[in-house]
Amino acid sequence: MRVVVALLALMPSLAWAHSFGRQYNLPVPLWLYVYGGAAALALSFFLAAFMLRGEQHLALSRRYRLYRKKPSRQVVARSLSVMVLLLTIATGLFGNRDPYVNFSMTFFWIVFLLGFAYVCTLFGDRYRDINPFVTLAKLVMPSRWQRGLRRYPRGLNYWPAFVAYLGLIWVELFTHNTPMSLGQMLAAYTLYTVLAMWLFGVRSWARHGELFSVMFRLMALMSPLHNGRRQLSWQAPFSGMLREQPRHLALLFFVLFLLSATAFDGLRATSWWVSLFWHDRTGWLTAWMGSAPIYNFVTLRPYYFAFESAVLLLSPFIYGVFYWLSMALAKGLTGSALSTRELCLRFAYSLLPIALVYNITHYYTLIFTQGVKIVSMLSDPFGWGWNVFGSAGLWRAPIIPDVAVVWHTQVGLIVLGHVISVYIGHRIALRSFATARQATLSQLPLLVLMMAFTASGLWILAQPIGAR
Repeated sequence: MRVVVALLALMPSLAWAHSFGRQYNLPVPLWLYVYGGAAALALSFFLAAFMLRGEQHLALSRRYRLYRKKPSRQVVARSLSVMVLLLTIATGLFGNRDPYVNFSMTFFWIVFLLGFAYVCTLFGDRYRDINPFVTLAKLVMPSRWQRGLRRYPRGLNYWPAFVAYLGLIWVELFTHNTPMSLGQMLAAYTLYTVLAMWLFGVRSWARHGELFSVMFRLMALMSPLHNGRRQLSWQAPFSGMLREQPRHLALLFFVLFLLSATAFDGLRATSWWVSLFWHDRTGWLTAWMGSAPIYNFVTLRPYYFAFESAVLLLSPFIYGVFYWLSMALAKGLTGSALSTRELCLRFAYSLLPIALVYNITHYYTLIFTQGVKIVSMLSDPFGWGWNVFGSAGLWRAPIIPDVAVVWHTQVGLIVLGHVISVYIGHRIALRSFATARQATLSQLPLLVLMMAFTASGLWILAQPIGAR
């Protein structure tokens, strides 16, 4: 076991973001949390089945215009976004090599990738207004080229964005991230995106192929604000998921990877996951190597790397199998004329709240421990000892929340996210099936799947606490 613990210390992960300075024991056994979460889901399911009936519940809520956008402000926002992108690349390539003081690492991985996703969830798709890649493409290309050299192939739909997202998470989890490597990656992605926009058109590529456009637009479906091209409107929270549905499997798998990537990142930091390979319960590795795997760490390390990489890249498809089975059962229970594929697409967005709360519970301590340092880095982005805005001495120390607060917040968010998904799923079911009875029956398999997600999520969160 000591060797396994030593191996855990060698594994690249964000587990340090969940570490705290004192021991904390769960106030009640984990199984009680799991049963309580499952009971909350079951209760919300029966309440939705009882209360959501009738055509009035199928109608989408209205949107109320808040204000019309001013073009001058949008020009300023787009210019700033391009400047921040170029600054992130420059600080990565030429700044301090220490990732904890270099602006690029903290800004991209925490402020942008995490924080901006939460901003879009609360305030709508703000990224569409400031997409720096769109602005750069329009700056370097004449207007006649912005429509693209050829029409965007229908068969590609959202697959380029999905593949890019697979690659981004793989880079985050399995490479030795440095400011230099991040700067190179962002520079390469910028060039790749501008060339793709030149080939297929700025608007088409931004809609289907640009990773961050697709990801933030999905997050914005849960927002109470609708960010139109010319105006900002108020809408009922989560109603965006009811106004549209994915029409391509690529977008379904993108949603599934939003869920599975975070779950995998938490799972691989547990002792159970490490022992799955290194304890060699099947005996195959021992027979092959002639001794226990732990004594052949150097030799087997590349195989462990390949094993983890394969599981990560296959995770959305593994989740997809269980999701497809639940939809096939829903079709069988209701006798619906809709195909299983169509049902999978219709209910795909009901998984978004679960993906969101998984992301928040897994990473929000990272925002407190490292993300707050962005305030000081704004005055010294290259890590050269500058103090441009006078904030170089602010919030340099991490904010470490109390572990009891973190745990109960995580539990509450996970249960809340699943309850919202149950509600959204039932609303979609009422639109998809002829009767309320069919709608209720269709949700039983999905309810079981969400209970399984709840149990696994709570188990993963509790592992670092139990290991201590």
